[in-house]
Amino acid sequence: MSDLHLLHVDDEDDIREVAAYALEIDPAIRLASASSGAEALAKLGSGLRPDVILLDVMMPGMDGPSTLDRLRQIDGLQTTPVIFMTARVQAEERDRYATLGAIGVINKPFDPMALAADVRALLAAGRHD
Repeated sequence: MSDLHLLHVDDEDDIREVAAYALEIDPAIRLASASSGAEALAKLGSGLRPDVILLDVMMPGMDGPSTLDRLRQIDGLQTTPVIFMTARVQAEERDRYATLGAIGVINKPFDPMALAADVRALLAAGRHD
């Protein structure tokens, strides 16, 4: 299994902590995290190039969809897979996230023991190469 570079963006410290613990169970995941869309964009603008971005939908200031829109304007990130994390998972919302370019949605609260596998499954399903 090859290394997977992942950026997790969530404004809640406890969610970032649980997700970090859950993701780092997988020794092939290299994790970076950000506490806001602005922090994520700063890291990405400084050259961070993750293989996938796990992005909270509801954040103060700049929400997940706005962050996704802005990161798509950064050279080299136009096709980086993005997975939204949210408690709002009705069908019409999932459709909207797909329209925005997300390859999938992980429900909150998430299962920490399955998070890494869920990310890998969405990446595998989202690949069309």
